[in-house]
Amino acid sequence: MKEINIAKTLVVKRKEKGITQEELAKYIGVLKASISKWETGQSYPDITFLPLHGYYFKEILKENNYNLKIK
Repeated sequence: MKEINIAKTLVVKRKEKGITQEELAKYIGVLKASISKWETGQSYPDITFLPLHGYYFKEILKENNYNLKIK
């Protein structure tokens, strides 16, 4: 099974988009501390965020070669 490095990919994609942790947190509807924990690997985003905020996370899944359909 292929491992997905959520923390590293989240940091890279967020920086590529030029947004702060705070901006991402506001967009998703979580605290900035949650984004920080996700990016350091202390915790992971709830799977329910994937379909709710598909565009941002869809890029992460695509980059890691996961063929998931996000509605």
